[in-house]
Amino acid sequence: MPEHHDADVNGIRLHYVTEGQGPLLLFLHGFPEFWYAWNAQLAEFGRDYQAVAVDLRGYNLSSKPAELEQYAMPHLVEDVRALADALGARRFVLVGHDWGGVVAWAFAMAHPERLERLVIINAPHPAIFLRELRDNPAQQQASQYMLVFRSPQAEAILSANTYAALLGNLFPMTNEDRAAYIAAWSQPGALTGGLNYYRAARIGPATGEEPPDPSGLLPDATALVVHVPTLVIWGERDTALLTGNLDGLDAYVPNLTIERIPDGSHWVVHERPAPVNAAIRRFLAAPGGA
Repeated sequence: MPEHHDADVNGIRLHYVTEGQGPLLLFLHGFPEFWYAWNAQLAEFGRDYQAVAVDLRGYNLSSKPAELEQYAMPHLVEDVRALADALGARRFVLVGHDWGGVVAWAFAMAHPERLERLVIINAPHPAIFLRELRDNPAQQQASQYMLVFRSPQAEAILSANTYAALLGNLFPMTNEDRAAYIAAWSQPGALTGGLNYYRAARIGPATGEEPPDPSGLLPDATALVVHVPTLVIWGERDTALLTGNLDGLDAYVPNLTIERIPDGSHWVVHERPAPVNAAIRRFLAAPGGA
């Protein structure tokens, strides 16, 4: 059964859930989720790995720093490194979705020596995303929500009517799911903590005041190539992050496997857990895997 723990790392406290024993598989959720997003993966991979799903800083039961600069990418990357150290894993497999995938990309750029494998689910490589924001009108339009999320009104918009705007744009939920997510979003400071990822990165389509800039998604200004065997799983019905984010990805990820799930949306982890888990299993079993 999953066990709940806290780790004091990198000057904050991270809550995480762990299941099983063996090599570490570390799962990073996106917005507006929390560790619970990985229930199906904890059950599957806890059979032969130590499967760990963490609440990222700012979310649910983890620390929620008040200062916006505390959500800059170098801090998020260091959280992952420090948590892996606390779990006793020198090398491990990192899996990330949405913002968790963005952090996972940045971690792989900064610390390739720490990773056996990298799995990204519907999260764009920052260099590719900059190109799409600059050149692709469809992605520009699809990313307009990021500007709303960065606005001072975002908390009020998203929390109104018992988080109706969030619930209406996620995957189909059971009553148990709804209760769990509302409880996580209702933790003091949690909604602001998640939104601060967008604000700190200043990510989104160009406005009259600023061009799109991927630097907030990078561990530093120079790291772009990922020298880690990488699986990218993409739900092709994602209406926020379009499939153009896969075009040319091999230029930045020399050892790349792409698995497309045609009937999956941005929430493919929830909608299609069996194909997602099977794709990860195949990847880990391939030559050179963990």
